[in-house]
Amino acid sequence: MLQQELLKRVVEVLDSADIAYMVTGSVASSLQGEPRSTHDADLLVEVEQGKFEVLINAFPPPRFYLDPESIVEAVRDGTMFNLIDTEEGDKIDFWLVKDEPFDRERFSRRQLHALFGFDAFISTPEDTILSKLAWSKQYGGSQKQFGDALRVFEVQFDTLDLKYLETWSDQLQVNELFRQLRDQADPL
Repeated sequence: MLQQELLKRVVEVLDSADIAYMVTGSVASSLQGEPRSTHDADLLVEVEQGKFEVLINAFPPPRFYLDPESIVEAVRDGTMFNLIDTEEGDKIDFWLVKDEPFDRERFSRRQLHALFGFDAFISTPEDTILSKLAWSKQYGGSQKQFGDALRVFEVQFDTLDLKYLETWSDQLQVNELFRQLRDQADPL
């Protein structure tokens, strides 16, 4: 199963179970900026403990690895868990929406878009940029994360809410990285 097929299947299961989600990470930045290959997809999800049974049933072993205990821990601790296609090696990382201002804000701004031939909720370009800058900072200046943010900024420049980006880059303490991004950008 290709990564796009796995993501489509996951989105269909989440939609049918009424589990709110948002595609983020490299899949979002590839759609909004410059495409690059990746073997994982990141989803931000908002869900109660009991609703993940539908995921476990939809992705049974041995084809899929989805540890029920890691789901329970992730929901309890507000962290993440993953689903792995054991034949292809593709992975979906499920990040739980944290009760923090930026997570709540970016999740509330998600937008429905066509994605690989199906509709899915996706992070806005501004929130993709901010998340990538935060990951870059967290990983000691990761050039891959910064480069993803820069490409989204360049491609989406004409439609970006710069005030929103400035406000949140300050609150997320990535304003220095945001300044670097603006200095290096060559908007398309």
